[in-house]
Amino acid sequence: MDMNQYLEVFIDESKEHLQTINEQLLELEKNPDDVSIVNEIFRSAHTLKGMSATMGFEDLANLTHQMENVLDGIRNGKIAVTPELLDVIFRAVDDLEAMVVSIAEGGDGRRDVTAVVAQLKQIEKGEVVVAPQKSNAIQEQTYDEFEYTILKQSAEQGFHSYEVSVKLRSDCLLKAARVFMIFEIIEQIGEVIKSVPSVEMLEAEQFDDQFVVTVVTKVLQDELQKRIMKVSEVEEVNVQPVDLHRSENTVEQKEEQKKEQKEETKTVEQTVEKKQEEQEEKQTGKQVSNKTIRVNIERLDILMNLFEELVIDRGRLEQISRELNNPELHETVERMSRISGDLQNIILNMRMVPVETVFNRFPRMVRQLARDLGKKINLEIIGAETELDRTVIDEIGDPLVHLLRNAIDHGIETPDVRRAKGKPEEGTVKLKAYHSGNHVFIEIEDDGAGISRDKVLRKAISKGIISEQNAANLTDKQVYELIFASGFSTADKVSDISGRGVGLDVVKSTIESLGGSVSIDSEEGVGSVFSIQLPLTLSIISVMLVEIQKEKYAIPLSSIIETAIVKKEDILHAHNQKVIDFRGKVVPLLFLKDIFEVPVVKEEDDFLSVVMVRKGEKMAGLVVDSFIGQQEVVLKSLGNYLTSVFAISGATILGDGQVALIIDCNALIK
Repeated sequence: MDMNQYLEVFIDESKEHLQTINEQLLELEKNPDDVSIVNEIFRSAHTLKGMSATMGFEDLANLTHQMENVLDGIRNGKIAVTPELLDVIFRAVDDLEAMVVSIAEGGDGRRDVTAVVAQLKQIEKGEVVVAPQKSNAIQEQTYDEFEYTILKQSAEQGFHSYEVSVKLRSDCLLKAARVFMIFEIIEQIGEVIKSVPSVEMLEAEQFDDQFVVTVVTKVLQDELQKRIMKVSEVEEVNVQPVDLHRSENTVEQKEEQKKEQKEETKTVEQTVEKKQEEQEEKQTGKQVSNKTIRVNIERLDILMNLFEELVIDRGRLEQISRELNNPELHETVERMSRISGDLQNIILNMRMVPVETVFNRFPRMVRQLARDLGKKINLEIIGAETELDRTVIDEIGDPLVHLLRNAIDHGIETPDVRRAKGKPEEGTVKLKAYHSGNHVFIEIEDDGAGISRDKVLRKAISKGIISEQNAANLTDKQVYELIFASGFSTADKVSDISGRGVGLDVVKSTIESLGGSVSIDSEEGVGSVFSIQLPLTLSIISVMLVEIQKEKYAIPLSSIIETAIVKKEDILHAHNQKVIDFRGKVVPLLFLKDIFEVPVVKEEDDFLSVVMVRKGEKMAGLVVDSFIGQQEVVLKSLGNYLTSVFAISGATILGDGQVALIIDCNALIK
């Protein structure tokens, strides 16, 4: 039976079950006596085990089976729920997630989980489990039959087999590059038989700072160690000969496990089928089935691209229709425009994903951080059903992680400090998403220490980010903006979580690359709010078309405040910069024909056409020759060769076939 046709469904459903397990475990921690939560987790784990066994992923099924035994003990009141016990179960879920990711990437879903399984067995027997200390010793490696045969044959041919444990420095920046260099060295003198974590995970930097490789080589132990130690940012290398006798035993054990697993799979399939039949009997007549279909995101992308071409042709048809002035053609084109507008809305909505898919990762992360830092934190999630375009969702995860870690590490104080300030011991972090106009806003609010204006200014001056003269004139908002500068950190000591000054500058640049903005509001001693504004979608945008000499440019409507006609004599000069007085504010003028070096064809008038744009608090007036009007256009990238063009975010094809460049107002205002 060909299982590949079911693989995609298996991966999707496994991820859903693991997400349910994660969410319910967090609930269980709050309500340890609630058996219904345990039953919910048990059901998801049981289904996952049955599916994995049927698909032939034994390691996945084995680990889930072991986890199921512990859950059964909790359900029957034999095992008490403690934070330590949940730590172990969470660790098992992490391993299960890594296995599913490995399967999704075309791997076999194998992973060394002996340590977690041993702990789960201890819990099952009723022994107290202590979280294992991170040790530098090599974990015992296990080999399958094929790997064991290679090691045995190599030994017979006079090769040495070593298990090499490599520990990188904790502040290593390019872990994947270091791993590549280490593998290069090994492959010059021998061959890698096995690596834990797998090579794919090492390349994707999905490991802490330690990994183990099994090497077959003619070189001696000390020589191998010296060569690897030459790679920079390697802290420790431990080389041990492989114990072939031990490996033989583990191979035999695995064979026995396989036999047991096959028998168990049969019974699992029977019970799963039986349960499904029972559930179907219960559900019939109760609810109307929710008809959904899973669609690969790539297909939606192709659909979107084809529709974008349609939008370009629609613009062309509208222009031809105006020029020919034929009533019948006019009517048909108008009808087509309406239908394609509705089609556009449907396609955009199909690509919309609730931000819940990103937010779901956070409760688990916040719990772990709170335990590591010895803080009590309550995470409130509001508006998780708010929808965003899939492309934006994929990018927004990392910036939010940085901001949440920042709020927990720098914002929320420790319980004793909070008590002394008269605050409740438990700090609250609110993660809120909502729609407003053509944008989605995401806010991260904490009731922690807030931002100290003096501390930020002192640090900014010492880092040379700002001079003392300028510092005195800054508003509070401008001071808070300084923490987004590269390399900026107010942490007194560097922890695992933050304090290196990497993070907030990345947050700002990522969000701006998505056409969004981020701002801070804070009150010392009360708390802070980080507010992110994002566009709903990135591909079809509304723009104002303008003309500069004979060239056409498009300015996104989301950046424009208004347009104005200004007399030449109203232009003032300040600090070698042309400015105008606009509603009581001094606004600098930017002459786009000079910035983009547009060839001059026609003479200037006595009046200037100005487009007022803003980014956060800052404003500027873009001087153009004439306004053409508002239009919906398809944003196309300029391709790989033109990635660093100043102040141009992309291009679009207009109705008459001309190309108009889309202006990036954020870059101009900077």
